[in-house]
Amino acid sequence: MSGNDSTLEGPTRRDALKYGGTLVTGSVLAGCSNLIGRDDDSQQSESGRSYEACIEPTGCLSFEEVPERYAVYNGGWADMAFALGQREGFLTAGNMIPEFLFEPFGLDVPTQEGLPAMWAEDSWDKESFYEIDPDVFLIDPEYLHGVGWDANWDEEDTAEIIENVAPFFGNNMRRRREFHDYELYPLYEGFERLADLFQERERYEAFAEIHDELRSEIQSRLPPESERPRIGLINGGSDPTAGQFYPLYARSEGYEMKPYRDLDVRSAFSRDSEGGGQIGYERLIEIDPDIILVHWGIGTTGETNRFSASAFREQYVAPMEEDAIGSQLTAVQEGAVYPGQYGEQGPIVNLLQTEMTAQQLYPEAFGAFDPESFPEVPETNQLFDRQAVAEIIAGDR
Repeated sequence: MSGNDSTLEGPTRRDALKYGGTLVTGSVLAGCSNLIGRDDDSQQSESGRSYEACIEPTGCLSFEEVPERYAVYNGGWADMAFALGQREGFLTAGNMIPEFLFEPFGLDVPTQEGLPAMWAEDSWDKESFYEIDPDVFLIDPEYLHGVGWDANWDEEDTAEIIENVAPFFGNNMRRRREFHDYELYPLYEGFERLADLFQERERYEAFAEIHDELRSEIQSRLPPESERPRIGLINGGSDPTAGQFYPLYARSEGYEMKPYRDLDVRSAFSRDSEGGGQIGYERLIEIDPDIILVHWGIGTTGETNRFSASAFREQYVAPMEEDAIGSQLTAVQEGAVYPGQYGEQGPIVNLLQTEMTAQQLYPEAFGAFDPESFPEVPETNQLFDRQAVAEIIAGDR
């Protein structure tokens, strides 16, 4: 059990917002998994008022009222909720997406300053789960103990939160981790299941239509595979000054690599690179990618909540140019070292980052990426309608 044990009384909201689920061995909340994927009519219970929403590893939960207040840990789930018109119910997030990535859609996203944190001082803060007091946690329940960050938190702690505070509804969809031995949903499948939870089918379908149109437009403009550049994706924790690089496989499953898969990139690093290994300049120039992208770079460079082209250049590009070997890299010589997309993304930010990546990789086909003005993009280079996205979020479309 966690060292942050709490005996706080469960919220009275639980008396009004009733939900159901089945506890089974091997998972904190599972059961009813055979119901996943049923059509809309079959999701209605005999009472006519309650409804079900299903996702692994939680299983199926039944609700008599749509949850109004929610907490997330990974920002991709906040993005999904915002897309479904649930901005006002947002309570907190841990790894939140930078606010400026929502600006093109007129969405006012709160900063994390002043919000309660579920993770504090290298452990899960159980008391904060009680204090936040949501109707639902949009978090994979297996993530809390499965990720291995807090050795003092186990399944009993998660079960306590479910019993005394609120249910969990989520799937660790960013990437597959060691504990994740169940289905990892593609972004839009998880998004659809969240739409079931919030009863927002029309908003989901409207986003799916824009998403499909963007993918079709991109595919129609891509050059033949033999003419596509080899992408060297390195983690943002890489240190070019010290000659330390952490290669990533650009086509891994999970929503953090979705833009690269949708652009059908050629990854310079293999699947084996997912293990978190480190390479130096000598190995990097042996591989010599045509383009180098710094994963998370668009959202973690600069002192303010904004991408800084000068800070990115100072931290990543200049040290490569100044190194005897680094300066010989093709990407460096061609000015093709770019800030990669932020790993956390839902349907809103994914649209923007897919467009951004397309412009970084294929400027002749999609228009050049301008690091000085991003996230502003000239209208002639926009690959999807920002206003349409804003209208869906607002419920006006």
